[in-house]
Amino acid sequence: MLQSKKLQITATFLGTGTSQGVPVIACNCNVCKSDDTKDKRLRSSLLLKINGQNFVIDAGPDFRQQMLREKTNSLRAILLTHEHVDHIFGLDDIRSFNWIQKHPTDIFAEKRVQGAIKSTFHYVFANFKYPGIPKMNLHLIENRPFIIDDIKFISIRCYHHKLPVFGFRVGDLTYITDTNFIPAEELEKIKGTRILIINALRKEKHISHFSLKEALEVIDDIKPEKAFLTHLSHSFGKHNDIQKELPENVFVGYDGLRINC
Repeated sequence: MLQSKKLQITATFLGTGTSQGVPVIACNCNVCKSDDTKDKRLRSSLLLKINGQNFVIDAGPDFRQQMLREKTNSLRAILLTHEHVDHIFGLDDIRSFNWIQKHPTDIFAEKRVQGAIKSTFHYVFANFKYPGIPKMNLHLIENRPFIIDDIKFISIRCYHHKLPVFGFRVGDLTYITDTNFIPAEELEKIKGTRILIINALRKEKHISHFSLKEALEVIDDIKPEKAFLTHLSHSFGKHNDIQKELPENVFVGYDGLRINC
């Protein structure tokens, strides 16, 4: 299932927050008022540097800020898990990469998500191309492995309540966000991964996201060397308080965290 050639992968957490981010507008809870930079969470996204090329999983409203913060000067492709606002609304900002790299940006998404992109960014696909608009090359992905250059990505079908979404595995790293159910046959695709990044919205059960207990159950089943929690809400608590409750191989993700795998 994996490449025979070892991949050099560095993963950077661009954002680890929910659709509202943390702090939440107008909220005065202890988490939103925290001075700890690890409690400041942009919308969830991941930057993967694989064999020297940059890939981004999801491009939400904070995409511009995240690219500037990480000084990302090139972009090979964007992979999309699903079409919700906090995962696609930054796509207009690929314009800078279009200009610098002199070609459209490759965007990998399933058919339904492509439809949402064409509707939301209708001006990109209109017959009349207004000067300066983003340029996108949409590539269809399905629930099977796909190749970008010589790098194999494995799609993992998950469910965000009733909405089908994709997680992705590349090499020894798996990224799962906005999910509260993974079928048994899809879990098999994850097994053997060394690094698992998984959403854990809060301690209480939620209709469309894993709770902490549910995420830990998946981690216990997969048994990665290390697991990182992402897509955290302000109701979960402060970073340092959450970390104290976790098993020794499970860590709270935070914006800017960089891991090698």
